[in-house]
Amino acid sequence: MCPVNGKLQLHDGRTAYHFQPAKFWQNDPNGTMPLLPPPSFSFLPLFRPLYHNGLYHFFYQYNPHGPLWDTGKLSWGHSVSGDLVNWAFLGTAIDPTDPFDVNGCWSGSATVLPGGRPAFLYTGRDAGGVQVQNVAFAKNPLDPLLREWEKPSCNPIIAFPADVVNNNFRDPTTAWLGRDGLWRMVVAAEVAGAGSALVYRSADFLRWERNAAPMHSSAAVPVLECPDFFPVAEHGTDGLDTSANGAGTGVKHVLKLSEFDTHQDFYMVGRYDDEGDTFSPEEPDRGDNCRRWRCLDYGQAYAAKSFFDARRNRRVQWLWVNEYDSKADDVAKGWAGVQAFPRKVWLDGDGKQLLQWPVDEIETLRTKRVGLQGTEVKAGGLHEIVGVASSQADVEVVFEIPNLEDEAESFDPDWLDPHKLCKDKGAASAHGGVGPFGLIVMASGDLQEQTAVFFRVFKHHGKYKVFMCTDLTRSSTKADVYKDAYGGFVDVDIQKDKSISLRTLIDHSVIESFGGGGRACITTRVYPEHAATSSSHLYVFNNGSGTVNVSKLEAWEMATATVNSADALDAITRS
Repeated sequence: MCPVNGKLQLHDGRTAYHFQPAKFWQNDPNGTMPLLPPPSFSFLPLFRPLYHNGLYHFFYQYNPHGPLWDTGKLSWGHSVSGDLVNWAFLGTAIDPTDPFDVNGCWSGSATVLPGGRPAFLYTGRDAGGVQVQNVAFAKNPLDPLLREWEKPSCNPIIAFPADVVNNNFRDPTTAWLGRDGLWRMVVAAEVAGAGSALVYRSADFLRWERNAAPMHSSAAVPVLECPDFFPVAEHGTDGLDTSANGAGTGVKHVLKLSEFDTHQDFYMVGRYDDEGDTFSPEEPDRGDNCRRWRCLDYGQAYAAKSFFDARRNRRVQWLWVNEYDSKADDVAKGWAGVQAFPRKVWLDGDGKQLLQWPVDEIETLRTKRVGLQGTEVKAGGLHEIVGVASSQADVEVVFEIPNLEDEAESFDPDWLDPHKLCKDKGAASAHGGVGPFGLIVMASGDLQEQTAVFFRVFKHHGKYKVFMCTDLTRSSTKADVYKDAYGGFVDVDIQKDKSISLRTLIDHSVIESFGGGGRACITTRVYPEHAATSSSHLYVFNNGSGTVNVSKLEAWEMATATVNSADALDAITRS
């Protein structure tokens, strides 16, 4: 990476404004906390000045010894920020140094205790390689950087259960308080061949007892990990403290589970009763198999973790995005793994699905802007967007469909598999009725390399199904890059408005797209060869049979954030 005309020239897939390590390996987000007092707790007065400084602490799986995943060397990386955009690396918070975690400090969560002391709940692989649950506490809660953490000698706080099989017992959630004053957390486990979300309770955060019944269990998906469990407001976009109770009106809960085999995150909205620690899904017809639940992100993002940001009264979510080039590439560049840009999440008005949207702070990076309004894109049309650096951009567009009823194709029941539908009817080779239409991003001048983000609309039983896809099959001419297609259905009523929105964040090797106001999200990695030697191009396209109108398009060139560089700390703590 070298400066060119005062800007960073990125050659190795390194991004400009996404969170990534300066070097070495990172994966799952473990927890984030604003160093601020949530309103439901009473904190030490000395914490209050930090409310004005607003430092966010981000903890994540990190290998401080190299750019590859190594189960025995995993630590918790630690970075801080004042705005969720610019970050300073503080080193590791905890390392595999004790008998209960000597083979790796695996994923977990952060919780701020009454009195203001932050705590980690995390999975350790002990001296025998067995997964157990541990706790660590901030050594000095008044240290604004929280540099030192201590592990009590009573670890592990939860030993490996007798009925758990295949050593699958990991990833405790952020803890929450029930109405009875007891702490709760969820741990993913494989119990007698069934993927389970086990609930544990504690009065003192050190001694934990398991609830008789799991919050979720399904033999159809035996290996689950990285659970997240949090409340959402039934109305409005505000977030709720993790201990907000769902027994009254106005509060629902979300159970999110990561499915190991598919490497996808699924969630269900429902009602939570903390008396029995039971969770009743809002959509019981989707069954116990979490693969039939709603998908959090249809792309290459995984292991989502959220936190309540009391500073901005919102719930913020992180997702890990892995590398999809070769291990040799990771070794050559010396780092691997990025995080999706932090997203605000809240409950849609239908009460059944989450909306996801980049946090507002991303707009501080917007610089040069170009726009379109009222532009027709005829069948087979390709319209280039010029005037911004399209490899480092934020694009928002609204498409209007004037002839929905006349042009939409009938939906074939064989197309229910979104992955297959995206590959069979991708934008690069297929033409349709209403769509495919959308954006072509990270394109070479000759279009030999391109990534298409698009919609198609189908008729189905007198209604319409909106399909969204990101097609990577032509994203790179490199032979050793994984190039697939990712898609899902967008739960919107397109017949009502005859329009649909798309927002896409483009950041060199990361493409994040939000369809229908954040009702469907697809995050992917791309490795085009042209990105290292020439500029990328950005287009609006339409391969449907009729005209699509671009009622509004705004594209911003994005500045380069400061992410984990050696000199970032002074600037962040001064701001």
